[in-house]
Amino acid sequence: MTFKTKVTLGKGAACFGRLVVYILISAGAVAMIFPFAWMVSTSLKGRTNLFVYPPQLIPKLPWQWNNFREVFTRLPMALGFFNSAKIAIINTFGTLFSATMAAFGFAKLRFRFRNQLFIVLLATMMIPGQVTLIPMFVWFKNLNWIDTHLPLIVPAVLCNAYGVFLLRQFFMTIPDSYAESAKIDGASYLTIFFRIMLPLCVPAMATLGVFSFMGNWNNFLTPLIYINSRAKFTIPLFLMAFQNGYTRNWNLLMAAATVSVLPIIIIYIFAQRYFIEGVVLSGVKG
Repeated sequence: MTFKTKVTLGKGAACFGRLVVYILISAGAVAMIFPFAWMVSTSLKGRTNLFVYPPQLIPKLPWQWNNFREVFTRLPMALGFFNSAKIAIINTFGTLFSATMAAFGFAKLRFRFRNQLFIVLLATMMIPGQVTLIPMFVWFKNLNWIDTHLPLIVPAVLCNAYGVFLLRQFFMTIPDSYAESAKIDGASYLTIFFRIMLPLCVPAMATLGVFSFMGNWNNFLTPLIYINSRAKFTIPLFLMAFQNGYTRNWNLLMAAATVSVLPIIIIYIFAQRYFIEGVVLSGVKG
């Protein structure tokens, strides 16, 4: 077998392997997109076409665009959007502020028991939320925070162990010489943090911002526990109102779910470049 033949076989094997990878990725993409496509399809169907056989991914004409209008007339969905947006935006910016400062401290400052405290912080991620649900409810009840948005905002802003971990990993990739040079020039730690570190960690902050916004926007259990008044309901609680123990308006539920997903899609589209870069870089150095 000549050298040229070996090279040709090697290129052929590489192309075949790349083709297999592309096929697997495409199959995974279809599996991920199909539920979303079915949700949009169901939102455009009438009630008589929901359970036809064989199932129709593309609904019959005319498409029922009135489902989206009926969603907003049956329930105050606009109010739910406002409440969810308020909670998600406050939590996202609050989390970014608190997590970046804590991560900077764990990554760049030298103080006693730094590593031990960081391990304790990471250990809190191993405690399921259901374990602390009753103690937290009693605590918030004593503070008169029940039926307010404070239980949804304060814990998320003050304690986000995953966000601290993610940003700390990113700060570890920044050379210490940047901070040391700034200290030689007389810069304080706050100056180093705001003028040097923050501009460099925009990709990681965008990643954490997307995660935080998505988690707070889709949060269902916490509002269900603490919110009683319909005027303070979030989007997930209003989605629950389209179904009960006996009947389900699947077309209206899917229409409301389609509308509720749009803000997340828009945010991800604009932050996609920073999101991917942040995920990659935050895992480079431990």
